[in-house]
Amino acid sequence: MYLETVDFEKMFDRYGWDYNDLDIIVKIMQNTKTAYDYARYVIKGRWPEAEPIIMQNTETAYEYAEGVIKDRWPEAEPIIMKDPQWAYEYANNLIKDRWPEAEPVIIKDAYWSYEYANNVIEGRWPEAELVIMKDVIVASWYADDVIKGRWPEAESFIQSNNQWWQKYRERFIPKEE
Repeated sequence: MYLETVDFEKMFDRYGWDYNDLDIIVKIMQNTKTAYDYARYVIKGRWPEAEPIIMQNTETAYEYAEGVIKDRWPEAEPIIMKDPQWAYEYANNLIKDRWPEAEPVIIKDAYWSYEYANNVIEGRWPEAELVIMKDVIVASWYADDVIKGRWPEAESFIQSNNQWWQKYRERFIPKEE
């Protein structure tokens, strides 16, 4: 367990904590979300001793990078990139650019691929289009927001849902077709 490697005396001295709170601090350090919350709202900064537990969860690792470090957190990137949502959020909000190392994970999810194309790439992402077009709703959004026009390759998928096909047709297909 990582707590065995923590220098509690040094940590308590750094933060001016009371040693009577040792049991509470140890409990906080055993839960990813609680450790993150404590770093963000109590310490109001990085808590290196708790980072090994914080980075065990993709969402919490992202939130710590975004809300505490306010920058990239290279040590946690292998964890963050395991989940399409948090990989997208990290690329969009912290890297503010494409994150090629995470694209193989993001591309597995139609919605997060659409978000990545729309907000990070700010244009078409051909490698993800086969995944995106298989989700009727997301394919419609992609045509509207990313392609900004008709997407013939996806129309057979969009046609499978009358409601979305109707919206798509009204938006992109002239009445005479």
